[in-house]
Amino acid sequence: MPTNASGEFENALQRLEAIVAKLEGQSISLDESVALFREGKRLAAQCEALLKNAQSSIEAASRGESAAPGATGAPGTAPEPPQPQPAMRNTPTPLFAETIVDDADPDL
Repeated sequence: MPTNASGEFENALQRLEAIVAKLEGQSISLDESVALFREGKRLAAQCEALLKNAQSSIEAASRGESAAPGATGAPGTAPEPPQPQPAMRNTPTPLFAETIVDDADPDL
């Protein structure tokens, strides 16, 4: 059974495909092209947000959690703590791996 979000995604995707076809296939004015481009960017962002929401719901379901906003995991389970990220080096990377000094040749 399709959800409201899936219907919203399908409608936005169909409109986005129509915009792309119009921009690629027809000779339209610059103003109309800009307006269509802006609408397309808005629709693409909307589709991306809907996909991210769906992905979050799938990940929550695979962990056994409720997909409802603000819901907690299964009774008696705690969420996994985030994994620490490795620290970044503060020292700059040298331009050359090593410097060769030849004391025997004064021209070097």
